[in-house]
Amino acid sequence: MFLTRPIAAVDIATPRARVVHLDMRGVAFPFEPGQAIWIGAHGQPQRKPYSIASAPEDLSSEGRLQLLVGVDATGVAGTHLPLEAGVEIDIEGPGGGFTFPVSPAERRFLFVAGGTGIAPLRSMLRHALTVPHESIGLMYSARLPEEHAYAAELQGMAEAGLIELRFTATRVTADDAWTGGRGRMTQQDLAPLVHDAHTLCFVCGPQALVDDVPGMLHALGVLPECVRIEEWA
Repeated sequence: MFLTRPIAAVDIATPRARVVHLDMRGVAFPFEPGQAIWIGAHGQPQRKPYSIASAPEDLSSEGRLQLLVGVDATGVAGTHLPLEAGVEIDIEGPGGGFTFPVSPAERRFLFVAGGTGIAPLRSMLRHALTVPHESIGLMYSARLPEEHAYAAELQGMAEAGLIELRFTATRVTADDAWTGGRGRMTQQDLAPLVHDAHTLCFVCGPQALVDDVPGMLHALGVLPECVRIEEWA
């Protein structure tokens, strides 16, 4: 599918990322949780892929798609994507096979994110809340505490008892007031979130995380067929 839609709003997610809201009112745009779209400013050839951070249910209720877009130190995403409300954006997609199953047999779900890899997992997690389930866990790693996108939303879900949540930050200093996990994600960090061998796990983030986490999950007894991965820097 190809269409052109305006940016409705841009919010600061972290110092290194922005939430871009695309206005999709009046447009039928079916997608599966976890899929991506390719976008760029209208009329120029360069388009880059971004995972949809909204669940399909969010699009139905809000009329918007959320994307988590990485930016440089000045808040710029690149010449392909001016981050301003009202800018017309060309959209191709959706696409990608890293998706939440339509009718999963499993009832326990675990999402393991690194950095902006939270985007497709947020889409899946929010959708997972609408299907039969026994537990939903999220382990989320970022370089610094302030680089956990959607932190307030996720903490609110955890406080409401909707999800089990653990944060870790890899570059905090010893005197930092951060009370979450420190350093790279470990098997011990994941263990409380794995409840049985059939926990369906989704892993998305930088290469090192995608390389390491499946082995940790297998060591915790998760069946190989229950671990699904996507690399997302």
